[in-house]
Amino acid sequence: MNDYETRRLAKIAQNQALLAELDIKPLVSTTRARRSSKRSDSAHQSAAKKRRVQQPPTAPSRTSARLASAPQKPNYADEPDIKPVALPRSAGKGSKVKEEQEETEPLVPVKDVGEIQAGWGSWEAVAAEPTRDGNAVFHFEDWESFTPNKSPEEMLREGVFGGSYFRPLKSRKLGVVVDGDWKELPESWIKGLNVEKYLTNPEYDADVNKFHRACGQSIEEWEAAGWISHEHDVRGWFQWYCRFFQGRRCEDDERQVSRWRKCVGETGRWKRTLLKQYARAGVRTVEEDDDDEDDEKPGISPVVSQTCLHWAWEVRQDDLDRWYES
Repeated sequence: MNDYETRRLAKIAQNQALLAELDIKPLVSTTRARRSSKRSDSAHQSAAKKRRVQQPPTAPSRTSARLASAPQKPNYADEPDIKPVALPRSAGKGSKVKEEQEETEPLVPVKDVGEIQAGWGSWEAVAAEPTRDGNAVFHFEDWESFTPNKSPEEMLREGVFGGSYFRPLKSRKLGVVVDGDWKELPESWIKGLNVEKYLTNPEYDADVNKFHRACGQSIEEWEAAGWISHEHDVRGWFQWYCRFFQGRRCEDDERQVSRWRKCVGETGRWKRTLLKQYARAGVRTVEEDDDDEDDEKPGISPVVSQTCLHWAWEVRQDDLDRWYES
């Protein structure tokens, strides 16, 4: 060890002794401090970034005036024309008292319920009965676009709605049980008909239907969906049709006729569906269809046929001819 190295080591030892005497800790180098600071900032930024990603998106503070003022396009697909009824949901176990309250509490004022019930049987015929052309299509003078080819009487006798359309009905909106209104039907319509089987059957019996298939929804489901105009016809479409056929006219006519057109009118979806099935099955005549006693005709759905019958329409020869021509 040379003289310079000896002096350097002695100087270092002297400085360390001085620092220890003064209780001064050595400082971290500037380079190491900067590196440590960068690592700390990077970790903080990463955590903040993760927090920002996890936060739910918020609406912008500024919006385009042009977009805000543009009208929204409504969706009319299968939308009921009557405001839906907010029916109470079923109560769970242990809520028997609440369930009983929901079953008996009407959703409209009691005084209005009495007025509504009184109006069901107070209507008078103001229009003439329809005429029927050579193709057995009915025509109403004041409603040219409404052209059913099955009368209410024919529907009842052939079998519709599982024989349960006029059963005792509990309206959850009105909070009353509707019963016995089948008696307002003309006597000639139900003469010789088994009322308990074809009108007031408490259970839906698919074998009563002409095509022996169940289809459609219950009146309770129609009510929940908002398709019932209680002040006019508490049971819905077919009850409206019975009264309309006899000459009653009311504010609900346009809505019901519109529903009929969408189902089995000239471009109705169920009518077109059934005619397509006839064409695919190669059935060109009504007689050919009637001669086949098997309800399960290849490609022709008895459910669709029953659905069309519920809307007072069945396939006629003129319909088949025009379909094949098109």
